[in-house]
Amino acid sequence: MKLIYGVKDRPKPGQIALFALQQLLAILAATIAVPIQVNSMTESNMSISAALFGAGAGTLIYLLFTKFKSPVFLGSSFAFIGSMAAAFAGAATMGAASVTIGYLGILIGAVFAGLVYVIIAVVVKFAGVRWIDKIMPAVVIGPTVALIGLSLSGSAVGQAVGNASLVGGSYTMDLHAGLSLLCALVTLAATIISSVYGKKMMKMIPFIIGILSGYILAAIFTGFSYIPGADPGLRLIDFTLFESMQWVPDFTFVEAFFKTDFSGDMSNFGAYIGTIAVAYIPVAFVVFAEHLADHKNISSIIEHDLLTDPGLSRTLLGDGIGSMVGAFFGGCPNTTYGESIGCVAISGNASVITIFTTAIVALVAAFIAPFVTFLATIPACVMGGVCIALYGFIAVSGLKMIQKVDLNENGNLFVVSTILVSGVGGMALTFGKVTITAIACSLILGILVNALVNIKGKKPEAPAASENAPDGAVMKEAAAQTVTEKAAPETLAAPEIPDADNVPAAQEEGGKA
Repeated sequence: MKLIYGVKDRPKPGQIALFALQQLLAILAATIAVPIQVNSMTESNMSISAALFGAGAGTLIYLLFTKFKSPVFLGSSFAFIGSMAAAFAGAATMGAASVTIGYLGILIGAVFAGLVYVIIAVVVKFAGVRWIDKIMPAVVIGPTVALIGLSLSGSAVGQAVGNASLVGGSYTMDLHAGLSLLCALVTLAATIISSVYGKKMMKMIPFIIGILSGYILAAIFTGFSYIPGADPGLRLIDFTLFESMQWVPDFTFVEAFFKTDFSGDMSNFGAYIGTIAVAYIPVAFVVFAEHLADHKNISSIIEHDLLTDPGLSRTLLGDGIGSMVGAFFGGCPNTTYGESIGCVAISGNASVITIFTTAIVALVAAFIAPFVTFLATIPACVMGGVCIALYGFIAVSGLKMIQKVDLNENGNLFVVSTILVSGVGGMALTFGKVTITAIACSLILGILVNALVNIKGKKPEAPAASENAPDGAVMKEAAAQTVTEKAAPETLAAPEIPDADNVPAAQEEGGKA
């Protein structure tokens, strides 16, 4: 995955705007899906615009804490959907004010989750990150990252066929499903052609080109659906959304603090807080595992260990406090997005100014009702076509990490096999109101198996030289090798960055701050 723009590179203003729009489109489907899913499970009416605003605000906080060194966008976390539903369900004991108290509950829950990150960050600050490299070397983190992409594959395929009925392991195809699949394949093909054969800017905005191609085709089919007597299956885009545009976001803190009647019976509020704590805190530890995997992944892409510089304590603080701030506005705790990382890998653009601009665009767009509504009209099949590529690249990133592992050694083979099979098999476990995702379960199993096969200890693997490093130089690839106490990576000098009007610079490879 060769980068065209590195973390500190600054493309031209027009390019930055396009790159930011592409990032926004990459994270859009998942970000707005969380409030939609919560609304379907509860009596709430969480705002899509507010979720977008919260994601932008949370990302800005994250960038500040990470010193603008980590090119990752934060969006609404799927892991907390059950926790948010529990907040609204628990609020039912409060009587008439249950819905607004539910909003207050999800804010309190976000604080609990954020505090978990803060506490872990403090521990990491004093204990360092070597213990993480020891318990989660490449043989563990590689297949885990691959699982992040593979676990999302079902969602991408389901979207590609227009969420057709799944019966007996296969989708039931009708006119709507068939046209949806066609639009998804056109979107995917346009994305691939732009990325592989495109020149200059075309090569760097494959998602915009792909989404526009699929959207235009879907709009054509939808236009035919308005012909009298036409099959309703032709209608792939819901243009009626423009009739109910929300001009001002319903921010969560407004619903929680200004619309709640605190004069009612609050005798059960203490027990309610306990319910919130049980629903949020365990999930935060699960998301912490995914936080590590995501940062190992992006570190391997930009060839710079983010767990060392700016440091895991800073990424955790940025993620945790960013989640609190994001939830304050949008209700949804945030997390680093694999879709954003996949976008960086495919486009070759790791410029952090792009992520910063994306966050600003998200903040502004939340108040532009026609724009938000347009984004909401992008059919699932079009996003499915894009996500096939996005999620695939995440999986491939994990597989590239495994390349550094000696699979001829039985111990390593057992670790990788256990993680992949348990993850692909869907080993998600629910204990009361707490659900441990398949990825988290697989990671835990991988850590345990790795500890089991290394009880007697083994000789650490020698650091591998980076593919792009000069002869004799050793680059620390955090996602691909275990750091030993006696071996430390050399700091490489940053290459000279040519003018952005000509050939963009390669990724700056930084050392420890």
